[in-house]
Amino acid sequence: MVSSDCEVMAVRANFHTHSTFCDGKNTPEEIVLAALKNGFSAVGLSGHGYTPFDLRYCMKDTEGYIAEVTRLKRVYKSEIEVYLGIEEDAFAPVDRSRFDYVIGSLHYACVEGRYYPIDSSYDHFKACLAAFDGDILRLAEAYFSTFCDYIRRRKPDIIGHFDVITKFDEVDVARFSCNTAYQALAERYAVAAAQSGCIFEVNSGPVWRGYRTTPLPNENVLHVLKRLDAPIILSSDSHSVDTLDYKAEEMTAYLRDIGFRYVMTLSHGAFVRVPI
Repeated sequence: MVSSDCEVMAVRANFHTHSTFCDGKNTPEEIVLAALKNGFSAVGLSGHGYTPFDLRYCMKDTEGYIAEVTRLKRVYKSEIEVYLGIEEDAFAPVDRSRFDYVIGSLHYACVEGRYYPIDSSYDHFKACLAAFDGDILRLAEAYFSTFCDYIRRRKPDIIGHFDVITKFDEVDVARFSCNTAYQALAERYAVAAAQSGCIFEVNSGPVWRGYRTTPLPNENVLHVLKRLDAPIILSSDSHSVDTLDYKAEEMTAYLRDIGFRYVMTLSHGAFVRVPI
C-alpha cells in the first residue's frame, strides 16, 4: 500500500535487485551485506519471475529463493529491513500473495505466438523490431497497449522501466527520442498508466550498463509524471553488488532538476514518500 506523507528522513535503499537465483552475479546474502556496508536502511530482492517461454533469465527455483530471502529477513532483522520482492513479467503472472511487493515489467513482445525479448541485448531488440517490419510506432503501440492493460488488471506495486523499448536509443540510432509521434504515444500511455496509482520506477540500469546517459523513463515521460504528481521510486536494477547504489546522488539531482521533491521507499512494510 502507499501511505500519505511520512515524517521520516530520506533513506538509502534499493528494491530492484537480481541475485544468483536468476541472472544476477551475487547471492542474496551478499546483496544484503553490501546494502549494510553502503548504509542502507532497507533492501529488496526482486528476482525475475518464472517465464516458461524463456528460461535464460528467470528464476527456476522460486521456492528456494523465497526460503533464502525469508531466512535473511530473520537473520538481519535487527540491522536492516530485508524485503521479499519479485519482478513479474506481464506475460507470466505470479502468486503475489507470497511476496512483500511486486515490480511489474514487460520484457517481451509477442508476435504470432513467438516471444521476442525487448531489452536483454541490442541484437535481441533489433530482432524484435524486425518482427514489426522495422516500424517503431507499431512496436511501441503493441508494447504500451500490452503493458498498460497488464498494469490496469494487475496493479503491481511498482511499474518497472516503463519505456524500456528506448533502452538502446543512444547505442547507434536514435529511433525514439527524435520521433515526435512516438513521444506523443509514450506520453499518452504514461497518463493511462498513472491512473492506476502504481509507483513508477526511475531505473538507472541502462546507465550503468553503458547504453544510456539518463535513466528510464525518458525525460519527456518524467515531466508528464511530475505534472500528474505520480509517485516514483529510484532504483538501479542491480545485477551485482557493484551497482547496488549506482550514482544515487546524481540520479536524485536529475530528478530534482525535473521538479520532483520526493520519492517512494519501503519502510516498516509500507510504501511511504520521503523528501529528496
